[in-house]
Amino acid sequence: MASSFGTALRVSIFGQSHSPAIGCVVEGLPAGFTPDLARLNAFMARRAPGQASWTTPRKEADTPSILSGLNQRGETCGAPLALVIENANTRSGDYDDVMRIPRPGHADFTAQAKWHGHQDVPGGGHFSGRLTAPLCAAGGIALQVLEERGVRIGAHALQIGTVLDEPLCAQNNDGAARQALASQLDALGDGRAFPTLSQDAGLAMIAAIDEARAAQDSVGGQVECVATGLPAGIGEPMFDGVESAIARIAFGIPAVKGLEFGSGFAVAGARGSANNDPYAVEDGQVVPLKNDAGGNLGGITTGAPLVMRLAIKPTPSIAQAQASVDLQEQTDATLCLKGRHDPCIVPRAVPVAEAAMALALLDCWLAFPPQAT
Repeated sequence: MASSFGTALRVSIFGQSHSPAIGCVVEGLPAGFTPDLARLNAFMARRAPGQASWTTPRKEADTPSILSGLNQRGETCGAPLALVIENANTRSGDYDDVMRIPRPGHADFTAQAKWHGHQDVPGGGHFSGRLTAPLCAAGGIALQVLEERGVRIGAHALQIGTVLDEPLCAQNNDGAARQALASQLDALGDGRAFPTLSQDAGLAMIAAIDEARAAQDSVGGQVECVATGLPAGIGEPMFDGVESAIARIAFGIPAVKGLEFGSGFAVAGARGSANNDPYAVEDGQVVPLKNDAGGNLGGITTGAPLVMRLAIKPTPSIAQAQASVDLQEQTDATLCLKGRHDPCIVPRAVPVAEAAMALALLDCWLAFPPQAT
């Protein structure tokens, strides 16, 4: 089971949803960096469950304990950074039926087909969104390292159901757009409870989630994430490009079903004359004037904002009766699921998207930096 990713920055995730603890090991962090643990805990709290009606009522503090990788001054020391997060509020009995009757839309059936009953089922085991907690812990540190290099990463809930938030001002790259994007990132970093730019859109999204919950159902959406301050020249062609690095992590996030950069699938209906980003010289540097490319070409950063969007499917664990099968009896069956589940994954996926982008970009910067002239 491959639970590791990265080249120069290597991250390994371990644990299951209802195991005593989950965690990660991070290799390759630059030595001499002092992580701000209070800021890391605040970042983790954005993903933690039990925040409001739009999350699962499962309560977990999600405070990581660092076991190794720091010296006595609290600096990274070159050794692997290992951290754990205790699982404290599990109810494995809620999954007794799932041991025999797989949830439609979840990995219960495919895990059974692969491991024939040896997999850990309660809470989704290693397939659970719970495993995004150590991903966020590693990514929260990567965010701080990148910040020291002048990079800023922010994300928001772009869509939930049919409700849309304001998009990030990342499709253009002129001075006005860059200033507007910086203001949007300031707004998203102000500690707001629901991760949207528009308060009205946030309220409408919460209403859509509550409506799905009342119907014993769930709802999906999109997360939009951007990184600013990246220099041009990070990444490599083909399989070592920044898009490839981000995609490898992003598709490891449970419920992610689609990924696009820049204009994404809209380029299929465009002409080259409209899609191409023209260049100009500003302060002695070549810059794209707009950003349909999404901040990278040929797998290498252009210096414009790097923008991606993730499509998040509706939570498969719903309380409605669903048609399934009894794996032991090999007969048709009806699943009436118990337990505590998010009616929408999108709000808690926002910091996960930031963490995934941070880990991929720091890895690419360390492994494939711009070449010296």
